Amino acid sequence: MSSYSLSLPQARNVHLAAQGLLQPPRRKAQFSDLVNAVRQMSLLQIDTINVVARSPYLVLFSRLGDYPQSWLEEALSTGKLFEYWAHEACFIPSEDYPLLRHRMLAPENMGWKYNQQWVNTWQQEITQLLAHIEKHGPVRSADFAAPEGQKSGWWSWKPHKRHLENLFTSGELMVVERRNFQRVYDLRQRVLPEWDDAVHALSENDAVMQMLRNSARSLGIFRPAWLADYYRLKRAPVKEALGEWLSSGEVVPVEVETLGLCYLHCSQLPILQTDPEATCTTLLSPFDPVVWDRKRALELFDFNYRLECYTPEAKRQYGYFVLPILHRGALKGRLDAKMLRKEKRLLVKQLWLEAGVKINASLLNDLRQAITRFARWQGAETVLLSHLPREASDMPLEWTI
Repeated sequence: MSSYSLSLPQARNVHLAAQGLLQPPRRKAQFSDLVNAVRQMSLLQIDTINVVARSPYLVLFSRLGDYPQSWLEEALSTGKLFEYWAHEACFIPSEDYPLLRHRMLAPENMGWKYNQQWVNTWQQEITQLLAHIEKHGPVRSADFAAPEGQKSGWWSWKPHKRHLENLFTSGELMVVERRNFQRVYDLRQRVLPEWDDAVHALSENDAVMQMLRNSARSLGIFRPAWLADYYRLKRAPVKEALGEWLSSGEVVPVEVETLGLCYLHCSQLPILQTDPEATCTTLLSPFDPVVWDRKRALELFDFNYRLECYTPEAKRQYGYFVLPILHRGALKGRLDAKMLRKEKRLLVKQLWLEAGVKINASLLNDLRQAITRFARWQGAETVLLSHLPREASDMPLEWTI
């Protein structure tokens, strides 16, 4: 039986606290805050769309406020983070490398990310590529020319890019830095010279149990059905993990308004005792952990959201790269924005507020400040709003930062 009963706003606050989004940062960000933020989330999903700031930078901005984007590359190049397939392609705390190693040792289970037939066909060239990296150092895909006459596009990768991607998925290569957000690959043995699979590798079962544990901690509060998606686990032993955690007190059952029986991670028990107010207003990336599980976002926040950049323009309901608006513990709207870098202007093509959201001066002021902070962080000097909801007509359409 559950000993706790929570309202839906309380459950949302627990989740936002676990994600570092309950309250705004209280001081200027430091480099260690970036690494700690990734640890708190467990994973930082990578996406290359650059209409506004690329997603991983934006996810960190939502939690840290203004910070130098170069810190993310520094964290990667200094070994604080590594890249691999987790939820999708992600930056992951370096101490969690053992959790993903079993995937590298069985790359044939990684679906489209690894092609054994390609590796068998091109074995000699792949061996030569590894020898080239060993002799000459790290490489990018851009260092190699495409065959003459080959068309460009993700559907027709040049052979060396395919080689590098397969070697990355199988763990033979690691990403040691990003140059203009392009991966730079080096040999795993050079990046992790002390690593020994016989000594350091975890069994798949042990790794999966720890990934579930990380998911529970980073979610803060969860339904069992929410756990496996965090690391995109298949056939995860969620029931077995829950039984173990309940026995040890690592999680406790809670009854949540509209959601029913959920589970609270023990690290969030102080939230129930202090019941702090949600005061953070910020923009979220479409790939933020709070919304990347669209079903969870709907159940927990009553926020029906999908990314429409892959939807034909005529069929889009909102826009190409629409950012959810987090306001004081709830997802209250979304906006379609584009950073005009030459003009140093943030263009907000349109802003929508969710049905039932109460429009008042406090909300509009919070929104304007959140948009201003977001624009300033990207180097904008002005903000232009093309369209506003009729109810928000008191908000200016243009202002200088």
